[in-house]
Amino acid sequence: MKQSQHFLDNAENCAQLAERADDEPTYNRFKRMEAAWRALAIEQDWLDGETSPAQTAA
Repeated sequence: MKQSQHFLDNAENCAQLAERADDEPTYNRFKRMEAAWRALAIEQDWLDGETSPAQTAA
């Protein structure tokens, strides 16, 4: 499995945890973590040569 897929799996897990959050600060924290994992996945694909810098900026 690609490293970026591991990051996307973590992002999805954070999204699920956010939906089950008991309060807004916890929800926001998981959503920020989700966004960070997704950003890491995009960067990893770029580092692996699967996307160009122009694609990551879009």
